[in-house]
Amino acid sequence: MKAAIVQGAGQPPVYGVFSDPVAGEGECIVTVTAAAISHVVKGRAFGAHYSSSGKFPFVVGIDGVGRLEDGRRVYFLMPSAPFGSMAERAVVPVSRCLPLPDALDDVTAAAIANPGMSSWAAYTERAKFRVGETVVVNGATGTSGRLAIQIARYLGAGKVIAVARNAEALKSLPALGADVTIALGDDEAALDAALKEQFAEGVDVVIDYLWGKSAERLIAAGARHGKGAMPIRYVQVGSMSAGDITLPSAALRSSAIELMGSGIGSIPLERLVQAVDGLLQATVPGGFQIASTVVPLSQVEQAWPRDDSTRRTVFTI
Repeated sequence: MKAAIVQGAGQPPVYGVFSDPVAGEGECIVTVTAAAISHVVKGRAFGAHYSSSGKFPFVVGIDGVGRLEDGRRVYFLMPSAPFGSMAERAVVPVSRCLPLPDALDDVTAAAIANPGMSSWAAYTERAKFRVGETVVVNGATGTSGRLAIQIARYLGAGKVIAVARNAEALKSLPALGADVTIALGDDEAALDAALKEQFAEGVDVVIDYLWGKSAERLIAAGARHGKGAMPIRYVQVGSMSAGDITLPSAALRSSAIELMGSGIGSIPLERLVQAVDGLLQATVPGGFQIASTVVPLSQVEQAWPRDDSTRRTVFTI
């Protein structure tokens, strides 16, 4: 079958021929129609993500949309290695296939599942979000961050605060549901004042896609200006700025900040699947918006380096 294949560590995928998958007990064959690039997919392809197996060659892709042998249309997650989603066929445990709503098209489902699940799972599984709470989204102008704003609104957030590096892109976020926008610019005094004001008014949940220096500022603001001993559930989801931070011990001793992560390994896989199901069922009624670029899988070698965080690249097969 034709597939996007990673031949070795640090190499981008190439379009070629890979062996056909064979279903074992509890598995099914999915004829793939659409699969998207995500940060996790990129990291695993280059062997840099913590969930990478380090075994080569393999077909790239961790999720996608397709049809079962009986014609049912499904979203599927985590195909059985070495078969990924960016191929004509994938072999997948039956428990990781979800029926798709009729109103949700293949491309949108493939595009939205991974970035949307990142915040849906962070809210529902890790933060245990409650209606009426105030949310901060750090890294709000990327694909995942923009969805995190919309999902917070859908789940009943009382207030959404969007924080990001791109001041121009921040201007588009009130239309998605952001009540307050804060730019991570060069004016550190203005940034600290803006964060102080918001944390003093009360913040319940932080969803962080950046980490690095901005995370240090947010944690410091929460520790210094948070309301009394009111818990702030800080959920680390991505590390687009840096993989590490400097965390003063006093920031945790002097506050009720609860620091946690959300991703593969922190949530049981069956619950991640449930989170994706919740997201997919809510996408059409919630009116969630996601920008995507549709490319034939045969052009994976040209499209791969052009992918960025502003639009989701979806390969069709």
